[in-house]
Amino acid sequence: MHIVLVPGFWLGGWSWAPVTAAVEAAGHTPHPLSLPGMDSVDSDRAGITLDDHIRFVEEYITALDGDIVLVGHSGGGSVIHAVVDRHPNRIRHAVYVDSGPTPDGMEINANIPEVNGELPLPAWDFFDDLELTGLDDADLANFRARAVPTPTRVARDPQVLTNEARYEVPVTVITCTYSAEELRRGMGAGVPYFAELPRIHEVGIVELPTGHWPQFSRPRDLANVIVAAIR
Repeated sequence: MHIVLVPGFWLGGWSWAPVTAAVEAAGHTPHPLSLPGMDSVDSDRAGITLDDHIRFVEEYITALDGDIVLVGHSGGGSVIHAVVDRHPNRIRHAVYVDSGPTPDGMEINANIPEVNGELPLPAWDFFDDLELTGLDDADLANFRARAVPTPTRVARDPQVLTNEARYEVPVTVITCTYSAEELRRGMGAGVPYFAELPRIHEVGIVELPTGHWPQFSRPRDLANVIVAAIR
């Protein structure tokens, strides 16, 4: 199958490199994407919207033949969910890596500080210790050296969903910074961020305890979980 890997904020296709070899070894074809404006710090990010990122993935998958699995890390989860909404018949499975299917009308993140019209990677103390679990000083230095500011509207634009056929696409949520039980409690309590999950017909939850960036802290384990989820 084609495994289309959509990164979260500040990351490009390079961030999936530790994962792709194991995906290939399992017989699948990985497609690590860099979304518009996220290729390098020198890229033009002026005016880029959440819809621009969604349409980029839409256009990418139209060129692929055969089964497609979408994998979204962090903010990339919102992107892949919108693509599922627009193309439910093309997507075999959706995998959310420490993320989830953002509901209609909700923005991805309103809390990241804006600087000069975009969202640079904040200082590490913006994140809690759990999110940074598994990353040593070298990992953090490499992350910061390669991080690209995220366009503000990608984080602030509301999600737009219109097609209830999205609920028919099987989903796996890989939980890293919260437990499966916490996720189930959130679903049962009607927490807005988890509002889509109870409506999806087939939802699997897999725990992969680590920080928010398992592609850096546990890349082989992450690849194995992705492959097992879609098997």
